[in-house]
Amino acid sequence: MLLNIAILATVLAISLLLWSPRVRRSIVWRAVTTPLASIIGSGFLVLGPILDSAYGKYAPLVMAGLCAGAFLFAYAIQYNITAISRGDRGRIVDGLETVSSWALGFAYIISTAYYLNLFGAFSVSLTAVNDPLHARLMTSAVFIVIAFVGWTRGFKALEGMEYVSVSAKLAIIAGLLVALAAYFHGLATDGGLKFNTPDLSGWPVLTLAFGLIITVQGFETSRYLGVEYDSRTRIVSMRVALIVSTAIYMAYILLLVFLFERSSFLLSETAIVDMMGIVAPILPFLLVTAALAAQFSAAVADTSGSGGLFHELTRNRISPRLGYLILTIVGLVLTWTIDIFDIISFASRAFAIYYALQAAIAAITARQAAEARWRIALFAALAVLGVVIVIFGQAVEN
Repeated sequence: MLLNIAILATVLAISLLLWSPRVRRSIVWRAVTTPLASIIGSGFLVLGPILDSAYGKYAPLVMAGLCAGAFLFAYAIQYNITAISRGDRGRIVDGLETVSSWALGFAYIISTAYYLNLFGAFSVSLTAVNDPLHARLMTSAVFIVIAFVGWTRGFKALEGMEYVSVSAKLAIIAGLLVALAAYFHGLATDGGLKFNTPDLSGWPVLTLAFGLIITVQGFETSRYLGVEYDSRTRIVSMRVALIVSTAIYMAYILLLVFLFERSSFLLSETAIVDMMGIVAPILPFLLVTAALAAQFSAAVADTSGSGGLFHELTRNRISPRLGYLILTIVGLVLTWTIDIFDIISFASRAFAIYYALQAAIAAITARQAAEARWRIALFAALAVLGVVIVIFGQAVEN
């Protein structure tokens, strides 16, 4: 009872903080909302069981590696944001920018399908119709709602929906971390922490991690907020979103992976709901709410991004509204034809293509500007890493 009260009190306190006038009126925080919505929505709840099942006690190291990779790729993108303001960078770079933008547009389409398929799975997880058919029906319904709002009211309406869902998600995540910390402390005091051995070894350790890059994706959305925010604000928003998301991810994984025997849960997209029911009775209901808010806000962020991208890349031939419609149609096809863990892998590869191209652009630009050799080498290495992820990234086997 006391733990449930502490959880609810934490959720309420964070909600009041995020809805305070000072926070809501902060230009930087509003800029942070879009990338943070996408990063935390990129599988926060599904990632815990996946890492616990595959990597056991070494899961925090893998999570740290994923976050480090996000920071490095973000550094390349931040460099490109700054370089754009310096003027013409040459035909090759302009061509790569166009190709990378197209890659990102299609990555958004796949990732939105991923987010909303998770939304569908969590939305029926505590009901009598907890099965793939009804999950896909729910996913399809939400796709249509988002497309309708985007078509009739545009980005500003979607942005308003995004802030509400991000705030709810962060408040519930804070409550979840309080519950995990209390449960972790209890097990540690009694010597009951679990140290599962990894289920993977050798090359698959890396290939699965490559297939999970989507779970830390989202920071790049700051790159495309130029209409609303200047370059400095966009760079700051990306950094803040990465710092906040990394702190949340690391705390979550460090607390979670030592609480359960691997045999005590069945790996699925909603495994976390059953696992958290053991920690506190109220958590499954809060987590379903958080999952719905997380996936919805991430889907809204990427829907908004894709609409604007296709509008820009086709030189106004495809309007943002039509972009939303295209995304919905492709998303519905993916929903009804592909397993969700395959969608995760496909989305990771799609974003890896974009990150590789952005890193290559940064390397070329840095070389043209006679930057330090270590910076040029770093960007080149990131471009190679992106290609490796595209080629070797693997889906989770459940």
